[in-house]
Amino acid sequence: MSNRAKNSTLKAVLEVILYDNPTTQDEIAEKLGLTRRYVTKLLQPLIKEGVVRRAYILDLKKFDEFSEMFDEEKTSREHAGTFLIKDMLRDMAKHVCRQFDMSFEALKDYDSEMADEALKLDYISNNMHEKVRSSVETVISINPYSEFSKTMVLGEVAYDLERIADHTCHIANFALQDSDPIDEEMMETLKSMYSTARKMVNQSMEAFLDERLELKDNVMDHEEKIHALQRKALNNIATQMADDDVMDKDRSNYYLSLSRVVKAFERIGDISIEIIDTAGEFYRNIPRTTTPERFRRNK
Repeated sequence: MSNRAKNSTLKAVLEVILYDNPTTQDEIAEKLGLTRRYVTKLLQPLIKEGVVRRAYILDLKKFDEFSEMFDEEKTSREHAGTFLIKDMLRDMAKHVCRQFDMSFEALKDYDSEMADEALKLDYISNNMHEKVRSSVETVISINPYSEFSKTMVLGEVAYDLERIADHTCHIANFALQDSDPIDEEMMETLKSMYSTARKMVNQSMEAFLDERLELKDNVMDHEEKIHALQRKALNNIATQMADDDVMDKDRSNYYLSLSRVVKAFERIGDISIEIIDTAGEFYRNIPRTTTPERFRRNK
């Protein structure tokens, strides 16, 4: 077995110890589908160093010193309280981006089956948020020393990702409607909004997870672009409504749903700004403003 695979298995063992409170190695082995002998082999070095105690409790302070074995680059704020939870956040970000991609593909291709699949992914997004939230609470309850005030921020970022996932549902829901096709000019604007919002999510999460704070300028540039595209899209909708000879209930619902799609892209961009602001506070103690991004633009 390669070191990468071995380390991945060891991480899974540590997560079980941290969050499931097993009393025996047999419980750990059964939970992960491993042999007890292999679990013992993995844990022996950690027990010897005092990282894992005999009652299968993880000493997070000692884990700080031991975690370099995973050969992952640590950020300036990396400590045992964030090490395992950041992996969950990274996985959650990938999942939410997949949900975002599927939602827009469904809209672009008028694919109702893909839209259904994208909406099902939202249940997983909610569960991933709940896992991060409960993990943050568990870590703080185990070792409530001062550095763990930073751990609370991880729960906030998970909540931001869950909000992004919720907004992608508006995009997927549009594909489920039996409505007229989106005209070519409007579709091109939506494609640009999707591409821009997607970059903002990627770069804001990279800034938070990997301490790439220099990406903030890029994200802010994308923000200006997405709001310009939003104005263009809403003007397009207003023009179409004015020129529409038949404004029945179905057409009204079409324009309303299309406006929600445009708003969803804008809100995803705003949440990305909130995430990158959180990164500045997390790593550099730069206070975040309490004014929501959408209100700051109107000053």
